Amino acid sequence: MGELSKKGTTPEERIAVLTQGLHSVLESAVESPEQWQVLLDASATLWRYSGGNVALLMMQMAQRGPQEPSLVAGYREWERHGRTVLKGERALWVIAPRTARVQEVTMPDGNRQRFPMGDAVPKDALSDEKKSVVTGWRGQAVFDVSQTRGRPLLVPRGEIQSEAASEKLWDSLSLVARRHGFELEESGAQHGLASGFTDFAHRRIEVGTWMNVEERVAVLAHELGHVMLHGPDDKTGRLYGSSSEHRGLAEVEAESVAYTVLKAHGIDRGEQSGLYLSGWAESVIQTQRAAFEQDMYSLRPTSRVDVAKSVLGRVTAATKGILEITQPPGFGGKLGTPERDPRVMPSSGYAGPGLAPKRTDGPEMAGP
Repeated sequence: MGELSKKGTTPEERIAVLTQGLHSVLESAVESPEQWQVLLDASATLWRYSGGNVALLMMQMAQRGPQEPSLVAGYREWERHGRTVLKGERALWVIAPRTARVQEVTMPDGNRQRFPMGDAVPKDALSDEKKSVVTGWRGQAVFDVSQTRGRPLLVPRGEIQSEAASEKLWDSLSLVARRHGFELEESGAQHGLASGFTDFAHRRIEVGTWMNVEERVAVLAHELGHVMLHGPDDKTGRLYGSSSEHRGLAEVEAESVAYTVLKAHGIDRGEQSGLYLSGWAESVIQTQRAAFEQDMYSLRPTSRVDVAKSVLGRVTAATKGILEITQPPGFGGKLGTPERDPRVMPSSGYAGPGLAPKRTDGPEMAGP
């Protein structure tokens, strides 16, 4: 990854290096539940970032030493918050979209077309709207808080939460369920070996009453993973085999969402053996290969890394959708406006001039 900071590196070369690095991280994660869990740990801290960029930030920080990424921003953004990048620090790189403003119009024949802003459009066309569209990808330089000095910042550390905090999180997760149109019911009835289930037909989530509050919170977060990802309109899930055809992969996704949501709120569930991607990735590939042999117009078999990339993107997007409502303490990896005071835990780490907090926890899909 040293090529990223070399002078004369073209944008295309930088994207190629970043993509290759992301491929390597995902290849490790699909083989090892421990590596997948490390990715989820980082996602819990950097939940405002896409899954791909979380992986890239984690990889680049690991090459520098034991410090994990906690809060990253561009050079000018750090300046706006009263901090400057330390001399000699090399940038971290993420993948950001290239955008362009276009005007969308309806042609006389009813077809819709886009024209670059400023270009003349046919006189008989009806203007619909102006919007920004993604035209490609670029590398964007950012720096972690540990690479800066200046105005002190309070950066939260992960820690085990109290029972009262778990009850508060239960209330927040219940709100997420209601906002998605699901009724939440606590029941003493057990369905098979399940501690909870989601009924899409009747828009209902059921959670067992025999568990303690932290266990019920974990089950509810898991079921919300299904709500966010595995509904009847989940075309992407069916495409990558994480819906009813491959329920096991759907369970990995839902459990990954639950793990990350709880971790962001300071609840560490320890090692999760159910986060094993490899076998389910192979199952997806075999099913797609068989379908392709029967019908040459069906989806071509994907790769294990493609499956991992899809699952990571879906998990981090669903996690972000939940955390934007439950609002865990901290920044989510991105700074707000300079005037906005971050909410912090009582035992927050203190990043003074040239100092970074010592982490106690482990380490949109907007980019590739």
